[in-house]
Amino acid sequence: MPQANLHVETYHDELEDYMDRKKAAVDLQTYIGKLLVHKQVELVLFRNQLTDTTISTLLRLHNYAQKVVDREISVFDSSALAKDIFEMEVGPSKIDIGLLANEWANEKENYASRKDFLNDKLNYCLIENSQPFEPRDVVLFGFGRIGRLAARELIKQGVGQQLRLKAIVLRSVDEKTIKKRAALFENDSVHGKFKGTVEIDYDNMCLLINGQRIHVIGTKDPSSVDYTAYGIKNALVIDNTGVYRDAEALSIHTKAEGAELALLTAPGAGMPNIVYGINHKELDRDNTTLYSAASCTTNAISPILKVINDKFGVIKGHVETIHAYTNDQNLLDNMHKKPRRGRSAAINMVITSTGAGKAVSKVIPDLDGKLTANAVRVPTPNGSLAILNLDIDKTVTRDEVLATVKDAALKGSLVNQIYYSINEELVSNDIIGNDCAAVFDSPATVVAPSGKNIILYVWYDNEFGYTKQVIRLAKYIAKVGRNIYY
Repeated sequence: MPQANLHVETYHDELEDYMDRKKAAVDLQTYIGKLLVHKQVELVLFRNQLTDTTISTLLRLHNYAQKVVDREISVFDSSALAKDIFEMEVGPSKIDIGLLANEWANEKENYASRKDFLNDKLNYCLIENSQPFEPRDVVLFGFGRIGRLAARELIKQGVGQQLRLKAIVLRSVDEKTIKKRAALFENDSVHGKFKGTVEIDYDNMCLLINGQRIHVIGTKDPSSVDYTAYGIKNALVIDNTGVYRDAEALSIHTKAEGAELALLTAPGAGMPNIVYGINHKELDRDNTTLYSAASCTTNAISPILKVINDKFGVIKGHVETIHAYTNDQNLLDNMHKKPRRGRSAAINMVITSTGAGKAVSKVIPDLDGKLTANAVRVPTPNGSLAILNLDIDKTVTRDEVLATVKDAALKGSLVNQIYYSINEELVSNDIIGNDCAAVFDSPATVVAPSGKNIILYVWYDNEFGYTKQVIRLAKYIAKVGRNIYY
């Protein structure tokens, strides 16, 4: 056959194969939506979110599974399995369709059909075997960067199947304020436009987001709000202001009528500081009403530090965070109560302090007194990097370090917290929107010739990645967790 004809045939074969996979991805996308809306079932693919993803993203994630997870899966299998799950009597759950597709490929000879396979694997997710729970009302106190992202995530995850966003509380509310708040929610310079509908009911001071009515309440005294007057009861108040940072101050939220729990999206004193995935199971949820979700940096470095400390033992270390600038800094040079932070955030790298080193010890007590930490604020609006310089007990190779972190990212209790990246071109913009607390940059890893010192680079979306951790913790303390198949 002439070489030209061979190229033409190859081109058409490859294009036809791609179109077949694209059609399967369209079917998969359809059932992702149907399962979420009709069954309260969320599908993920090796921990990657699939809700509202594009067809191209679905195909790319299947490719990721092959390259990173070392598990070749077929989008045809994923699509067929999703359809079968929709036809089952499955209760509210979160299911890894990638894991199922891989297991089906390897175990299909042991089953008479896909449905038999799914009935075996997902037996405890069936409605008849699921533990029922009542959705929990949520109030967002403060509507800044984290508050708005939390609202987006709560809306995105369904129609109040676990956490129901019922109210947003601000210092004051009028028509001008609610219009501006709605615009800031809908349009985000970093995370893009909200993929949904936003309407304003000025008469009742409400936002209608994707059909969900959310009251916007104004108050200067959190304890004076009567949430029951808005149809809210037993609410979880998520405080995004950072004003009430100790137990006595934060407890003002639980004094309000209709509020029961309070979660602080900052480090807190006199209350449990929790990094979900690491120490959340130590909580006494029946006798605790105040919680802290720690800081974005603590959530980013704790998963990696736990993995390294558990496997190799950390003797001592230094954490340097290269952090995106925040609203606490000045756009132009001006007065500021802290050294250096008064200089323009948009054009300077600014050395400043961080409490992340000490905060980690509240989450991983074995690291108490072993870490120092400092921070540099840099001219980027989001996306941060932590550099962990660690002296360890055991002598290790670079391959051993990478294998250890990769294993933790793919199975076990930290699969939602650690994203294992193999991208040699990774930069800060690339991790924006990553829903893991820590994005481990494997190509950047350095191990000293002695094998006793390692330097690890951990990226994190200090806004969205942290918000995902807050929502995970919120579900846990509100006792609205679904069955999970990972």
